[in-house]
Amino acid sequence: MTFCIGIKIREGLLALADTKIVKGEEHLTRGKISSALIHGNQWWVMTSGLRSVRDKVVTYLDLELAERGSSLEYLFELANLFGMQLRRVRVEDGAALAASNLTFNLHAIIGGQLPKDPYPKMYYIYPEGNWIESTDDSPYFIVGRTHYAKPILDRLLTAETPLRQALALAFLAFDATTASVTDVGYPIDIIVAEAHGQMPNQHRFEAADLEPVAQWWHQTLASALNDFPFKQFDSLFDFPSR
Repeated sequence: MTFCIGIKIREGLLALADTKIVKGEEHLTRGKISSALIHGNQWWVMTSGLRSVRDKVVTYLDLELAERGSSLEYLFELANLFGMQLRRVRVEDGAALAASNLTFNLHAIIGGQLPKDPYPKMYYIYPEGNWIESTDDSPYFIVGRTHYAKPILDRLLTAETPLRQALALAFLAFDATTASVTDVGYPIDIIVAEAHGQMPNQHRFEAADLEPVAQWWHQTLASALNDFPFKQFDSLFDFPSR
């Protein structure tokens, strides 16, 4: 499966993606974020769904960008172009995939800032090729394993969350997912971009790199559980004597 999260807040934009691919008993590491430059501005895309569909869409997109990339000035134009290639692949491969009981299920998140964008932008692309943009009241998108990550994000993430804390929440969302599933895992790729900064920073982290952070979080949760205010529940433990 996959875990990819994009967060767009006032201070900037970030992306986090796992790299684990499970094929039967085989565990592989494959990057799920692709990034490139247009007019010297970086953009990135990450996806969930059939890898074969993803690779074909990205290949077609690269060809289109080689021909017309210099004409793109807004990130939504890139989202449109990605959606066009996605629909193209659906026409070419959709029937064959359906005949093999495979679902055409590619979901994508595109983020970045092109020359005429006033600030970084982020878009969610559906399998049909249409898209929605992140907003202040919807500052994150997840593709792949989504259920385990949402509670902490929905409670604590807002458009005003500082960029560092947003990164912490993205990591904790990933950590919560790995605690419940076996098909999401390290290494993870992270991209961080300031709203008015220059080039984003990108880095790959191995499990050993972030083990101290994960252990700190688990110990913090255990400590909070020990300090849980049980007073309101005391009557449930007032068992009558026999």
